Amino acid sequence: MGCCSGRCTLAFICGMQLVSVFERQIIDFLGYQWAPILTNFLHIIVVILGLFGTIQFRPRYVTGYAAWLVIWMTWNVFIICFYLEVGELSKDSDLVLTFNLSMHRSWWMENGPGCRVTPVSPPPSWAPEDHRYISIAGCLMEFQFVEVAHSSLQILLANWRTQHHGYNW
Repeated sequence: MGCCSGRCTLAFICGMQLVSVFERQIIDFLGYQWAPILTNFLHIIVVILGLFGTIQFRPRYVTGYAAWLVIWMTWNVFIICFYLEVGELSKDSDLVLTFNLSMHRSWWMENGPGCRVTPVSPPPSWAPEDHRYISIAGCLMEFQFVEVAHSSLQILLANWRTQHHGYNW
């Protein structure tokens, strides 16, 4: 075995995916985005199984992990298209990412780099009583681009693993 075998590289990539998806999971929990929370949870489970398959030399686990990566990349392409409003998709829709259970959006909308949140008072008559109506200004990077960057990182990690290292152990 060389200094950095295929197994070592795959274990490293799985570790990087776990770190990045845990960070993403926390952010999605803060924004009450239920579809990404469920998908991230599935990804965490599959990556752990892929890591186990790599360490224990279980080809079926690694093959399942590789098959999941195709679904995972497709999901992340959808997220990119959603936030960039490709076609009929709208980032302002509650139905898609929150299953219409809440009015929450991306956590980055209010907490992005440099964002200043100011409550609007009095709130408009159409605003629900249990939600505050706010104005957001001064963001160095709009929230949709932060979300696109997160999804792009996930695609890069999944693609780097499949493109450059194949399945040689």
